Amino acid sequence: MEYLEKYNAMKFAIQECHKVDEIKLIRDKAEAYRYAMIQAKESPDLIRKAEEIKLRAERRAGELLREQVRKPEEGRPEKASQPIRLIDMEVTENQSSNWQRIASIPEEKFEEYIQDKKEITTSGAVKLARKLQRENEFEGTPELPEGKYNVIYADPPWNYGDTLVEGYGSVERHYTSMTIQELCELNIKDITDDNAVLFLWVTSPLLEECFEVIKAWGFKYKSSFVWDKMKHNWGHYNSVRHEFLLICTKGSFLKQNKELEDSVISIERKEHSEKPEYFRELIEKMYPNSKKIELFARKKVNNWDIWGAEAK
Repeated sequence: MEYLEKYNAMKFAIQECHKVDEIKLIRDKAEAYRYAMIQAKESPDLIRKAEEIKLRAERRAGELLREQVRKPEEGRPEKASQPIRLIDMEVTENQSSNWQRIASIPEEKFEEYIQDKKEITTSGAVKLARKLQRENEFEGTPELPEGKYNVIYADPPWNYGDTLVEGYGSVERHYTSMTIQELCELNIKDITDDNAVLFLWVTSPLLEECFEVIKAWGFKYKSSFVWDKMKHNWGHYNSVRHEFLLICTKGSFLKQNKELEDSVISIERKEHSEKPEYFRELIEKMYPNSKKIELFARKKVNNWDIWGAEAK
């Protein structure tokens, strides 16, 4: 009874709070209650209630963070009138990202999650938010074209399943990602000729998994280009400055000119995920007489068909 009264008081306080640091205190208190009750082998209902309060606090914090947070800018003096920083609220980048994602869940869906799940977790709510985001993002994606293509150029929105190094940011902060299964389920076989080539962008962490997609799309790996980005990037095992453009074929489809290009190409990277035009021109040079399509395209290019949620 004592715990239930505390939970009700915290639930009310969450709605009344307008400061992230105050919400975080409620969230941390609920987590402390949850841990203590697990140790004391209390009722699962009470433990679940603590989980609920914790998640409601994180959702409210996410709502407030959207309005209050900014990142410090180098060389600029701080002004008292400016919004406060994450570090001032003792909130990590990872927490901020997760809580804002939870805040994006529509109220009805959030309440359904609270009612339906036996165990209420931050990771579970984040997965729900990502699922809803993907559904919304790809709802307006056009159907794959009905024609047949010899050349497929694809830069898939790979899902990495983590947030990488704190402070750098995950792929999903830039665009909606797709899982290996979701990519495999695309009917790419239906739009390719019996003889075709696939140029597929992939990073080192997903090099092994990408072969499932290659096989599902009806292709076999043959060779690769390496893009040396000339700038380093965060990674779990090394500082990564390269990306692969895999060459995969279906049937028999050799290149249409005799010139052999260098397999390692050094071009300084620009925006996140933006690929140099050089590689598209390289493909055109290798296959000048073929019907081409770019998958997951972001802009229209002469002599190419395009497909994707962001295609313009």
